Amino acid sequence: MEPLEGSFVGTTSSEEDDPFPSVKERRIPICIFFRNARLILKFDELGREIAQIALPAALALTADPIASLVDTAFIGRIGPAELAAVGVSIALFNQVSRIAIFPLVSVTTSFVAEEDTIRSVSSEAQESECLEACSIENAENMELIPQNESSDHLSELIQISSFKVSKFDQMPRRRHIPSASSALVIGSVLGLLQAIFLISAAKPLLNFMGVGSDSPMLTPAQQYLTLRSLGAPAVLLSLAMQGVFRGFKDTTTPLIATVAGDVTNIILDPLFIFVFHLGVSGAAIAHVISQYVISLILLWKLMQQIDLLPPSFKHLQFGRFLKNGFLLLMRVVAVTFCVTLAASMAARLGPTSMAAFQVCLQVWLATSLLADGLAVAGQAILASAFAKKDYNKARETTSRVLQLGLLLGLALAVLLGVGMHFGARLFTTDVGVLRVISIGIPFIAATQPINALAFVFDGVNFGASDFAYSAYSMVAVAVVSILCLFILSSSHGFIGIWIALTIYMSLRAFAGFWRIGTGTGPWNFLWG
Repeated sequence: MEPLEGSFVGTTSSEEDDPFPSVKERRIPICIFFRNARLILKFDELGREIAQIALPAALALTADPIASLVDTAFIGRIGPAELAAVGVSIALFNQVSRIAIFPLVSVTTSFVAEEDTIRSVSSEAQESECLEACSIENAENMELIPQNESSDHLSELIQISSFKVSKFDQMPRRRHIPSASSALVIGSVLGLLQAIFLISAAKPLLNFMGVGSDSPMLTPAQQYLTLRSLGAPAVLLSLAMQGVFRGFKDTTTPLIATVAGDVTNIILDPLFIFVFHLGVSGAAIAHVISQYVISLILLWKLMQQIDLLPPSFKHLQFGRFLKNGFLLLMRVVAVTFCVTLAASMAARLGPTSMAAFQVCLQVWLATSLLADGLAVAGQAILASAFAKKDYNKARETTSRVLQLGLLLGLALAVLLGVGMHFGARLFTTDVGVLRVISIGIPFIAATQPINALAFVFDGVNFGASDFAYSAYSMVAVAVVSILCLFILSSSHGFIGIWIALTIYMSLRAFAGFWRIGTGTGPWNFLWG
């Protein structure tokens, strides 16, 4: 006897491919975190799709830090004052850029994925209608042909019908994506504004960063920052285009462009610095050229796929971009403030603690790049699934990327827990700094699963276009974390700072867990 529909029955092996999960599972959203956990490493269609997006994205994210290390090595040969000056300038440039980059890329990825999916569905529907119309026309023509009609006429009719279908198939495939055009305009404008701001305010900004008017670092720092700022339009434009390609689920093209730009930078650095004797100015010029190389490659590839110019100005979606971009701007400010405050608290403990904290922090943040690859994959796939209202695909993708994130975090925890005890000497040989680093290693290792989940939760919620919740929850997390930093750093010093940062990342992960686990907002479909 078959069970009645809607009854609570045991899970069978065939349910992993069932688009309609059991009632018990559908009524408990939290079950999504454990859904098909045994398939976590299965290289099925979903697994391949995630890997094809996540791996190139992670490699592209790690390419820039590697190029920066090579860049730093060349500049370090000029002199310590120049190296310190460039370090301050890069920190200032990146801090200003980060304010615009994260909202621009995140919003662009989701919006482009949604629009491209809707366009694809509409195109498939039109093609289906055309094929159906041609079939009907062909059938009607067959009925009109007399029995004694020659086979040549019949063949001619079939060829005409086939020509109509093939003509539809050969229509131009360049896509019209209003969000892509909007992102490019916004990226260009933001880049120009950033360049004007940094060039005109270079000296006061450097003074604010602690480089005094009588400091030997001021002149090289100002030279580097001014020239580096000329590349700001290329940086913002290229990142806007990376968001477009991510929306197309293509992270390979941005990877190729990024590697080409970084290789250009590495080749030009010694040429401009040592052959042409341009010093820090040569390093800045090399970097600017590399950014324009990246932009030109991406622009060339993008022009082959989409119509960059919209039919009219009203098709641009500035209002939608600005609204959601402002929400993510709030989030960026909250995140940046927490990490910056932690660094300032460590600086108050003395140079030894500050040096140890910087090493620990850089390792702590660098490992997030791998999780960011999963976050990008989750965002692109989910944005497409939500646009098609394919909630089964949304369930499966959310489960898989979160489970992979947890697995990645556990692997990183083991790797760093063991490796940092030996690898710390790569960063410093100072005994005092090494001793303080050893205190931070347990926190760095233990928080890796939490960090990975927090970053993947970000991508998942962005894929659902849940930008408002992501922003407001992050502000709430920041308020609690800031209080913890003040209290714990004053009472427990270096350990207290890392306890506060652990609380900070745990709250970030919990915010994502709560939204999905309670089935609220865009996740209410998990209730049934």
